[in-house]
Amino acid sequence: MNIVCLDMEGVLVPEIWIAFAEETGIEELKRTTREEPDYDKLMNYRLDILREHGLGLKEIQDVIARINPLPGAKGFLDELRATTQAIILSDTFSQFAQPLMAKLGWPALFCNELIIGEDGMIEDFKMRCEKSKLTTVRALQSCGFETIAAGDSFNDLAMIEASKAGFLFRSTESIKADYPQFPAFDEFDDLLDAIKKAL
Repeated sequence: MNIVCLDMEGVLVPEIWIAFAEETGIEELKRTTREEPDYDKLMNYRLDILREHGLGLKEIQDVIARINPLPGAKGFLDELRATTQAIILSDTFSQFAQPLMAKLGWPALFCNELIIGEDGMIEDFKMRCEKSKLTTVRALQSCGFETIAAGDSFNDLAMIEASKAGFLFRSTESIKADYPQFPAFDEFDDLLDAIKKAL
């Protein structure tokens, strides 16, 4: 039995933090897992910037409400889910992801949680488990699934490597150069064809 594990941001939807950075003009918030492999370090850096500027969950959710999936993403996901089982493994947070999942037709999503204070400020974050993408892929494999994975960032590499087939999608030139063993695609049709061949 196969199950496809997909990253969300940069693969199916635009990067939420980049959209928020552009909206607020805070350039430092453009840093993502494409540049910073240590996710805890990245999130603490982001939370410090939010506190410094007095920005909370509502301000981020207002921006997310205006974000749409990448062109072709929903059609890709619909066809993929008609072919095999698929799940989105993301290091985002449920408080961010819900409106985007609605626009994608409510695919299965495993992500994390933000801890929000009474004043609406983001106090902390709670990861679902350590090394969440790799841990989830390993758990699925222990249940009898063969995994196929695709993502664009440093935090996707472990799940891609651990899967029977793995692909980079719309990744950076430096990641593609450093990991030439993973086929890299920029178009949904090409990724879908590669996944179907791997099934």
